[in-house]
Amino acid sequence: MKPLIKSVRGFTPKYGQECYIADNATLIGDVLMGDRCTVWFNTVIRGDVHSIVIGDDTNIQDGAIIHCTYQKAKTVIGSKVSIAHGAIVHGCTIEDNVLIGMGAIIMDDAIIKKGSVVAAGAIVLPGTVVESNSVIAGIPAKKIKDTSKEMHEVIARTAKNYPMYSKWYL
Repeated sequence: MKPLIKSVRGFTPKYGQECYIADNATLIGDVLMGDRCTVWFNTVIRGDVHSIVIGDDTNIQDGAIIHCTYQKAKTVIGSKVSIAHGAIVHGCTIEDNVLIGMGAIIMDDAIIKKGSVVAAGAIVLPGTVVESNSVIAGIPAKKIKDTSKEMHEVIARTAKNYPMYSKWYL
């Protein structure tokens, strides 16, 4: 079994060196991914209606959905970002060194600035701007505190570990 890498509207997904894409992951259309990224089982990255750009050393975990909005909102994800299991990232910008928790939903035109954490299950409403080094949680998501030194270490360690985990599957 191989991942589904599908061209649409003349766009074919492109990804950098040393990327791991799980057997049943799906990449469609206008997707540009950097080096050492990992895309895990049942993940869908669907750039059929707009572009999706992903930096280096980013992991998109099991069952996550990355999409955008036709003629309105592309998706930009920075480097060293961890998008946890079952998260939905839609037509937004996520800067570098961010952790998106399990089941979180990030909606159109939201901006999650560097060094931030979106808690599991949080819903980030359209147009929300999350300042750098913030922890946000809830429905709708609101800032609950600043990220600590320990939380920055978790963000860095998570991004670093996923390429190691991917080697177990080769």
